[in-house]
Amino acid sequence: MKYIGVILLVWFATNRSGQDIYICKNAVVTLYSKAPIEDIDARSDRGTSVLNTATGDVAFSVPIGSFKFDNALMQEHFNENYMESDKYPQASFKGRLTSKPDLSKDGSYPITAAGIFEAHGVKKSCTIPGVITITNGVVSLSSEFMVACKDHKIDIPKLVFQNIAETIKIKVTAAYAPYK
Repeated sequence: MKYIGVILLVWFATNRSGQDIYICKNAVVTLYSKAPIEDIDARSDRGTSVLNTATGDVAFSVPIGSFKFDNALMQEHFNENYMESDKYPQASFKGRLTSKPDLSKDGSYPITAAGIFEAHGVKKSCTIPGVITITNGVVSLSSEFMVACKDHKIDIPKLVFQNIAETIKIKVTAAYAPYK
């Protein structure tokens, strides 16, 4: 995990000086899927993110094994049978804001980021909506988007297909600190 964070920091640092770089080491990532028998609901607070306000570059990464479920058996199946977290330990997004909001004043700014989302070893181009909020100079970002299991070759056996939705709602929340 730290290795990926260092790579992201180096990548962004080569684009601009450190004064435009913001990092978050404890981004909250949740996933939710409404299902007839039991909803799938998990949370991780181990996401990392880097935001370069000068270039608009943004990146997120979350260890798949860090998602916690209320149901231990569901967590085991998620990691072993569906996400294969030993083989594919991270999910990530690397992209660029399609327009850069004025971050010099407090407010909420709708944004979109275009880039590559990778999960289960499959990279897919996508555009993700979000909101950047500035409160007393503190930069935060939130996003909500859907991921289709089939787009990332996450196989759902026919036996349990009715128990698991074909798309998963992902929410990301990050509060940034300036990179020093």
